[in-house]
Amino acid sequence: MAGPGSSNKVTYVTLASDPSANAAFDLAVRNVRSELGGTHANVIDGAPSGEDRPKFDDLSPIDTSVLVGRFPRATAADVGRAIDGAKRAFTVWSATPWPERAAVLRRAADAISGRRSELAALMSIEVGKNRLEAMGDAEEGADLLRYYCDQIEEARGFERPLARLLPGEDTRSVLRPYGVWGVVAPFNFPFALAAGMAGGALVAGNTVVFKPSSDAPLTGLRLAEILHAAGLPAGAFQFVTGSGRDLGDAFLDPRLDGIVFTGSKEVGLDLVRRFAREWPKPVIVEMGGKNPAIVTRHADLDKASQGIARSAFGYGGQKCSACSRAFVAREVYDEFLARLTEVASGLTIGDPTERETYLGPVISSKAKATHAQATAEARRDGRIVFEGRLPDDARLARGHFVTPVVADRLPDRHRLFRDELFVPFLAVAPIASLDEALVRANDTEYGLTAGIFSEDEGEVRTFFDRIEAGVAYANRRTGATTGAWPGVQSFCGWKASGSTGKGGCGPWYVQQFLREQSRTIVR
Repeated sequence: MAGPGSSNKVTYVTLASDPSANAAFDLAVRNVRSELGGTHANVIDGAPSGEDRPKFDDLSPIDTSVLVGRFPRATAADVGRAIDGAKRAFTVWSATPWPERAAVLRRAADAISGRRSELAALMSIEVGKNRLEAMGDAEEGADLLRYYCDQIEEARGFERPLARLLPGEDTRSVLRPYGVWGVVAPFNFPFALAAGMAGGALVAGNTVVFKPSSDAPLTGLRLAEILHAAGLPAGAFQFVTGSGRDLGDAFLDPRLDGIVFTGSKEVGLDLVRRFAREWPKPVIVEMGGKNPAIVTRHADLDKASQGIARSAFGYGGQKCSACSRAFVAREVYDEFLARLTEVASGLTIGDPTERETYLGPVISSKAKATHAQATAEARRDGRIVFEGRLPDDARLARGHFVTPVVADRLPDRHRLFRDELFVPFLAVAPIASLDEALVRANDTEYGLTAGIFSEDEGEVRTFFDRIEAGVAYANRRTGATTGAWPGVQSFCGWKASGSTGKGGCGPWYVQQFLREQSRTIVR
C-alpha cells in the first residue's frame, strides 16, 4: 500500500472508476448472500463464548426479512470475563517489541485489502452502504492500521532522550500503554472506525475489549477474525455483542484503563462524566456534528451544488460529518437551489448492492421515523424545496428507504438547524454576508466539519480562521464536509463533537493511547 503522501492511494474516489473492483464486488455479493443467517458466538480469550445466551437478530435494512445473523446478548459478566482476559493478555502484548506489534497489524491490513470486496459486500447488506462507500470503508480500515503503524515507527516506539543535569545521568521519555481499552464502534463506519480505534490502541501495546454496533455485529466479527489470523494474541482482542442499552454500564468497569467511542453526544458525554471514578482515565469520544456549508457570491455553483449534495445525502446523511445546514449568499440563492435540486434529482435510490444506486436505506425504522418527522416539521414551519421520490419498486417496501429532502424558510433557531438528525435532510438559508454565515455556522454546540465554496482567497482565509470546526474544507466538489482519509485529513471534533482535540486519521492519534514515563539512570 502506498504511503500517506502517495498519489496511488486507494480511496473512495479512485474506487469509483475501477472496473475490476466493481466486478469483484458483484461476485462477493453473491458469495456473502449465500452465507447469511448463521448463529454466531462472542469471542473471549480466542474461544467461542455465549452460545447459551439469548440471541438478537441482525436484519438487513435493505430487506428486513433477510437475516444477516444471530448474535448473543452478552451480559456484564461476559464483559467482565473479557476484561480479565485482556488484562492477562496485556502482560504479553505490551512486552512485545513495537516492531513486532506493527508487523502483526500490517499483516491484518494486507488481509483486509485482500478481502475488500467480501467485506464491502457484507457492509452493503448489513448496514445499507452503496458499493463505493462500502469498498472505501473496508480500504480505509486497512489504511488506518497502516497509518497508525507508521506513527509508532516514525517515532521509534515513542522513546526519546532528554537533557542531563549531572554527569553520568541518562534520562529518557518513554510513552507506555495504559492497559485494557474498551472500544465501542458505530454502525455507520462499521469496519473503518472499528479497525481505526482498535488499531490505535493495539499498536501502542494496549489490549482491547471490543463491542460492535448491534446493527453491524457480523462486520465486527470479521475484524476480530482477521486480527487473530494475523497473529494477535488470543486475549488481546475480545469480542462481545449486545446493545449499548444493555452493556453501557459494563463498559464503565473500573478495571478498564481507557475507553474510545464513536456515537451520540448523549452517550459520549455520559462516558466523559462517569468513566473515570477513582482517578483520571483517558476517554476518547467522537460525538457527531451539525455540519455547515457556506456558499458565497463568489462561489462556483456547480462545485457547491455537487459537493453539498454528496455530503448531505451520501449514505443517507448517516455520517458524523454529513452536511446538514447550508448558508447561501442571497445574490446566488435561487440559482444555487435550482442546481442543488438538479443534482439531488439525479441520485438513484435503491438496493445499495446494485452499481447504479447512490442512496440505499437508512439503518432502522427509528431513523425512517426521524426522517418523516423532520420532513413534516419542515413542511409545517418552512418550505420543502426538494423531496425525492422512491422508485416504483416493490422491493423497497421491505426496507428502510427514504428520499433526500431540502428545506428552507425555517426560523433561524428552529431545531432542524440545530439537532443532529442522521438522515438525508438539508436545511438551507440565505445570508447577506460571510460574517453572517460564519455566525450562523458557529451557532451550534457541535464543531466537527465545515465547508465553504468561494473563489475569493480572502474569504477562504477568513473562513479557516473563524470557523469553529476541527475539519474544514474549501471548494470540495467531492464532498463539502465529508470524505476524510487517513494521513490526509485529521478527523477531529471540537466543542460537543469530540473530547480530546486530536483526531482519528491524524498524526497525533496513537499518542492518546499512551502515557509518559520519565526514566533516569545514573551511571
